[in-house]
Formats: sequence, C-alpha cells, structure tokens
Amino acid sequence: MRAVRDVLPADGRIVICWRDAGGDAYSADDAVPAALVARALSMLGTKGRARDAEILDHWTTEQGTEIVLAAQNSSGVVSPMRDVWQAMARRTIAASLEAWQARNRIATLEKSERLQQALYEIADLAGSSLEMHEMLRRIHAVVGSLMYAENCFIVLYDEVRQTLRFLYFADRHDPYIADPSHEIPVAEVPTSLTMALLRHGEPLLGPSAALRAKLQIPSDPVHGPDSEDWLGVPMRREGTVCGAIVVQSYEHRASYSHEDRALLSYVAQHILTALDRRQARSELERRVEERTHALQEANRVLQAEIVERQRAERLQRALFRIAELSITSESLERFYAEVHDVVGELLYARNFYIALLAGEGDELEFPYSIDERDPNRPRRKFGMGMTEYVIRTGRAVLADRNAIEALDREGKVKTMGTLSHNWLGVPLFRDESVVGVIAVQSYSPAVAFTPRDQELLTFVAHHIGAGLQRKQAQENLKAAHSELEGRVEERTRELAAANAELMAQIGERMHAERRLTHQAQHDTLTGLPNRAQLLERLSHAIQRARSGADEGRTFAVLFLDLDRFKLVNDSVGHAVGDELLIEAGRRIVAAVRAGDTVARLGGDEFAILVEQIDGQDMAEELAGRVLGALGAPVWIAGRELFPTASIGIALWIPRYRSGEDMLRDADAAMYRAKGAGRDRSAVFDEAMRDEATRILDLEADLRRAINADAFEPHYQPIVRITDGTVLGHEALLRWRHEKRGVLSPAEFIGVGEDSGLIEQVDWLLYARVIQDMASWNNSGYVSVNVSPRHFRSPDFAERLLGLLEGSNVDPARLRIEITEVALFDDAPRALRTLSDLRRHGVLALLDDFGTGFSALSYLHHFPIECLKIDRSFIAGLSTAQPESFAVIRAILALAGTLNIDTIAEGIETEAQRDALIGLGCESGQGYLFARPAARSS
Repeated sequence: MRAVRDVLPADGRIVICWRDAGGDAYSADDAVPAALVARALSMLGTKGRARDAEILDHWTTEQGTEIVLAAQNSSGVVSPMRDVWQAMARRTIAASLEAWQARNRIATLEKSERLQQALYEIADLAGSSLEMHEMLRRIHAVVGSLMYAENCFIVLYDEVRQTLRFLYFADRHDPYIADPSHEIPVAEVPTSLTMALLRHGEPLLGPSAALRAKLQIPSDPVHGPDSEDWLGVPMRREGTVCGAIVVQSYEHRASYSHEDRALLSYVAQHILTALDRRQARSELERRVEERTHALQEANRVLQAEIVERQRAERLQRALFRIAELSITSESLERFYAEVHDVVGELLYARNFYIALLAGEGDELEFPYSIDERDPNRPRRKFGMGMTEYVIRTGRAVLADRNAIEALDREGKVKTMGTLSHNWLGVPLFRDESVVGVIAVQSYSPAVAFTPRDQELLTFVAHHIGAGLQRKQAQENLKAAHSELEGRVEERTRELAAANAELMAQIGERMHAERRLTHQAQHDTLTGLPNRAQLLERLSHAIQRARSGADEGRTFAVLFLDLDRFKLVNDSVGHAVGDELLIEAGRRIVAAVRAGDTVARLGGDEFAILVEQIDGQDMAEELAGRVLGALGAPVWIAGRELFPTASIGIALWIPRYRSGEDMLRDADAAMYRAKGAGRDRSAVFDEAMRDEATRILDLEADLRRAINADAFEPHYQPIVRITDGTVLGHEALLRWRHEKRGVLSPAEFIGVGEDSGLIEQVDWLLYARVIQDMASWNNSGYVSVNVSPRHFRSPDFAERLLGLLEGSNVDPARLRIEITEVALFDDAPRALRTLSDLRRHGVLALLDDFGTGFSALSYLHHFPIECLKIDRSFIAGLSTAQPESFAVIRAILALAGTLNIDTIAEGIETEAQRDALIGLGCESGQGYLFARPAARSS
C-alpha cells in the first residue's frame, strides 16, 4: 500500500477492497472516511464498473479475486501519471493479495496437517497396548499440540445408571485426584458445570462465571476454582451424550475461539472412538480367555474319560483272555502261569500265588507260586496263616504290615514266611463255596495296594475261579479218558456197554464244549458275535490284506457306542436297557451288508467289520446308514425312545498288526465323535494315536520311575518379606526323567492321579524330604504338599509320623500343606488326621486359600496354623487391581481374627512385595526371593 500511496498528495488516503472464496475484506489508511470504505465495499459484486474521482479502479484478477481501489484527494495526480499509477497499483495490489492468500492457504494446510496427524496419533494410541491412563495422558498431549490444553479432563456419562466417571483429570489449580473406576452419582454433583454440559448436550465456551450465569448454576468451590476461559464439548454415541472433554485456562480470557470449539468437537468424537475400540478389545480378550478356559476344562474331562475307558478295556481284555485260557491252555500249570501274566497287566503282581484246599479240606496246597523272598511253598496243614484267614472268613483282605501284626496280636492269624509290607488276598469260589485264594504281596514300602486293586482282583478272581473250574473239568476229562482206555483193555467183555457209555459221555461233553464254544464266541443277550469272534475274523482279514488277496480293496472297523445309554438304565431300568440293546443289534444287522460282521463288545458297545470296500467314503456311507437306522424311534415297555450313537472308523493300513490295534483306534475315533456332539461318525487319524501312545508311554515311564525312585524334592524358601530372612522351605515334587530331564508335576500329575500312582510318588517324596531334614542343619521348617487322596487313608498320620521317628527328625520341623478340598471331602476324618498330627507337633498350612470352597464358617473348627494366599491374588497387585487388594486385605483380617499366620505365594516383583508390606503381610515366597532348587549335597 505504501508504494501505491507514495505518488498521491501528502493528504491522500487509499482504500482497497476485495472479494474471494474467503468472503469480503478491505485495507484502508487511517483517517479514511467510513463512507468511502462503505462505498468501495458496495461496489463489490456490481456488474457496472462505474468510476469517479474517488473510485479509481474496479477489476477481477485471473485467480477470480474482485478488487476495488478508492482514494481521497487523488485529483492531485497528473492525468498521464494517473494511468501509470493505476497500472502500477493493479500489479502491486494483485501481487500483495496473492502473497497474502498464499500465506493463508499455507497456514490452513499446516493446521489441517496438524489435525490429521493428531487424529492418526489418537488412532494409533487406541490400538496400542498401553494402560488406559497412559493412553489418555498421551491423547491429552495430542490435544495440547492443537490448542491450549494444560488443564484438561475427560468424563464418561451413563444416562441409564445416572452416574459419571472421570477417566482422566489434569489440572494445575484443582487438586482433585480422579479414580477411573469410581462412579459418581449425578445427584452428588448438581452444581457441576460439567454435569450441566452433559445435560445441555451442546458445546459451551466462555468464562466459567458467565457460563454459570447463563445456565443458572450457582458457584460451588467443591467442584474446583472458576477459570478465565472454559471450553467443553460433549461426546455422542448414536446420538446420545455419553461423555465430554473439557479444557480451561485460569490466566487469560478468550483463550479459545469458535474454531477451537469446532476442532475440539471433532477430536472428541475420535477420542470416543478410541475409547470404544479399547473397550471392545478388552471385551474380546476377556471372551477369548473365557473360551480358552472352557476348552481346556472340556479337554481335561475328555482325557479323564479316555483313561477310564482304557482301564475298562484292559479289564475286559483280561477277562476275555482268562475265558480263552481255560480252553486253550495246554495244562493247568500253563493256565496258572498265563493267569499270572494277565493279573500282572492289571496291578503289581511280582509276588503272586494260588492256594487251593486239598485232601478233606484240612490241607492247603500251592499249585502256583512266584515269590522273590519265599520261592517254595510246600503243601501244609490248614492252619492260621493269612491265606487260611481269607478262606475262613470268605472275604477279601487288604492289609499292610501294621494290620497284619494287629491280626497276629488278636490271635486271628499266625504269620508264616517273610512278612510283607502289603498283602492282598481274595477268595476263589466254586458253587458259592470257598475253594482257594489268589494273593499278591509287596515287600517294599513304596508299593502299596489300594481298595481299587482289591475290587479289581476280586472281580478277576471270580472269572479265574470259573476258568479254573473249566480247566479242571478238562483235566478230569483227560484223566477219565486215560482211565477208560485202561478199563477197555481189562474189560474186553464189557466193550459194547462201556463203548456205548463212553460215546454218550463224549457226545454230552462235545455238546457241552460246543455250547461253551458258542458262549465263548457269542454275546448271551443279543446272540451277536462277541469280541473274541470279532478279533478272530479281524485277524483273518489282516492276513488276507497282507497277502494281497484283496488287491484294490480294503476293510474297516466301525466302533459304535449308544449315546446316553446309562440314562436309560438309570431312569427306566436295566430290563428296558437290555431290550434297547437287542433292538439296536437288530437294526445294525439290518443296515449293514450280508457279509459284514456285527459284534457286541459289552455294555452298549458294538463293532462292525466291513470287508471288501473301496475306501473311506464307503465306510462313512455305511456309518451314515447305521446312524439313520438307529435314529428311528422305538417303543419299549410302553415308552418311546429315540436312540442315537457315536461311531469311530478305523481303516486298515499296513502298520496294524492285530485286530486289537484297530479296535483301539476305532474306539479313540468314537470318543472324538462323542466329543463333537454325538450322533455322528469320525475317522481315526494319527493325531489320536499319538496322544493315546503318549499317555500310555508316560504311565509306563511313571511306573518305572517309582521302582527306580527317580523323584526328588526341590526346595523354595519361605521368607520374612521385609528383610528376606528365611523362615522355612516348601518341598516341591520334581521327576528326574531319564530322557526328558527334570519335569514339574504339571507334566505328569494328571496321569499319576488317573492311574492311582501319585500316592506312591508322594510317599517316595516324603521319605526323601525327611531324609534331607535328618542331615540338614537348617533350623527352619519344611512343608510338603498332601493331596486329598491321602486323607481318605486312615493310617496317613501314623505312617507319616513313623517316617519322622525312623529318621529321628523332630515332627515340629515338618508342616503339611493341604487344600480346602481335603478339608471338606471328609471333614470328620480330616479333623482326626490333622488333630493327631498337631498333637505330635506337625502343623498344617491351608494352600491356595481363596480359590476353593472358602467355607469360612468351618475354618475355625480345623487346627490350621497358616493360610497361604493364592498367587492369582498376588499377581493382581502388580496392576493395582482393586479386587486383589480387597481379597488380600480380607484374608489378612480373617487370619488375624483367628490368630492364624499368612504366607503370600508367587511374589515376583518389588511392587508386589511393597504392596504386601503395606497391607501387613509378613511372610511370603516367590521368584523375587529364590526359585525352587534341589538341595546341594
């Protein structure tokens, strides 16, 4: 403007007006009359280009900007100079406007870029793994890069619950400390400007006092000091106000403009989106965790069912083998030896013998005996031994050394031979009369028989008795044949009569044998082939497949189990269940081809041998037909039933060596079908085989490890958490596997509990710990973990105290750790055991407290010395979870009231230790202090 004005007279004044995309604007010298400015502005947009002495020029630039140039006292410019001056003025004004507009565009672009960058940063923060407070702190910094926001807070509003929560609060003058989890009822903040903003639903801008006056809100110092400028915008979700973001200034008025208000409104919605995304992600993670836990629990139940099924299979195989041995064994001696092998597959039978009554019932003979201490058992008079005690009482006897000595003191028995640590004998019956005993015994304290072993051997003994009777009948028949031959030679004259009698006996015997053979190969209920016949046909099919006789074709085994059959037996009775099994057998036979073999394996299990098929598709199609036939409703005993089944399919492959292998794999596939929802079929794959093999191998390794005493304790110190002083140690079980190295209980405890071997492992560990204590100069105590299974044994306390006495260890140095399950599984027995141990100095610690039943009303009835706070609550201290603080504080208060000590488990960080000290917990253990380690020699 200066260059344009220099050629005017000294009293000349200039007005420049323009119109562009941004609207109308002007620039004028001081002292220019307002009328001239108004006149120049009125020329903008007029079609005419009227000029006079004051309106010097009116034009439009190439960029579309309309310009009006007006001057006062311009008449002093000489006419020739006037044209030059106007041309120069056009160029100068156009260039200046273009430069000014360019600067404005640059500033606008820079501001847009800052806004875009801020939104990107907010989006990135929403997807980050930062804690909520840290994420909001950084969002605060982003807002501060766009406007003055040193004092800022974010609030969420729940219209339904009528509460609000301050997610974030930063203010230099207001000392309020926000708790994001605390909900403030709306009724408690009626005079809050923030609450007015949430109800108003529109942005508010201006000094706090002015806004209060406008909204008729009285001043209330409780809600913090008033600010010089206050800007708040609501956050909306689907049109409903759900929160707000507020910035304020205490120093300057008019710190915020309407442009800042629009900008903050835009940013507020992106902040709400970020919060929603964070909430959605947290909810997704929670659901994933819940689903993972549910799947793990389902898998655990399935594994338990598989183990139980395998145990039942082993028992069933043993019974079939005994029935088969009674027919196929060459002699009684061979029969006894093979029966010993069968029993050895089911339980510990290194020391095994069979005793039978002889003479007139006043003698005892031992036709078979295998024993590592007493290799010879001669025939003897019926006396007062343990074997005779079983025969006299007619009941099975399970006794350890203490029980045997007690029977001896009572005069009921008189021990003979080497005294065993554990003895199990069950009677053999013939026509409801006791004729003998089958017995197993152990000379090692590490091997103990259980009531389950007693039940198993009793069941097997019943079948052994029947098999023995059949075998003796065969032997008698052989003797009769020999005697007959001698008599034939001696009594020639009676040949015809004797021969006729012999033929009658032979015919009757052959008929009986055929009947026995049929019974041995068929199911008595359904008349279908049984497992033995199915295995025989499977063996033939495998031989044909290996010889290549069925080139281009294959065969398969379908293992079928009726779904929820137990429910039928339990609800309407076994008679109805038997009718359902018969009907199911008929339907299966009707659904398969004429050459297929349908067998009942026992219970509600059937198997189908399908030969001469083209492959898997054909086997699955047959399974579908069977399921369809079974699925039709059936009326039995006046009830309409809808049976379904699960089918497992095993196709022959060259690795199969026996029919048992195929049945096993088909059974595994059947369980896969049950797990997938029942009423369907599944084909066996190698993943199923690998898992079953792994469990069997691990159980075999566990048995060998028990015999080799391959278990050792690792000790973790229990310390005073304020100064680290060691108060005692917890002995933790470790298995030193010969191939896999040191294993923690999590890797084998499931197999150990399912197989019943874990009790033997525990006693090996207790013996090793007490042995270490005897040679350990440490004055502190050692605690060992005791499972609920031990509390079911009436002699647990006596046996444990015996170990301490045998090693000359003070019982006060040993403590046992039990869970709440052990207390309430059999409360009277648990109370007796704990009281007995406490009288001798062994104290009890309640492990994993707070995660089980937590029946606090019963806690004071038990002699509990200490509560161990579960590590799940300690872990919550690192993230300052209020729930963890509340639970730990409650446990400490309960323990203080009952005068019980406490120990915190799983302390891994300094923050956890400091929090526990603040809560008043004195003792603890965890990786922060020391990891479990084997005792150095």
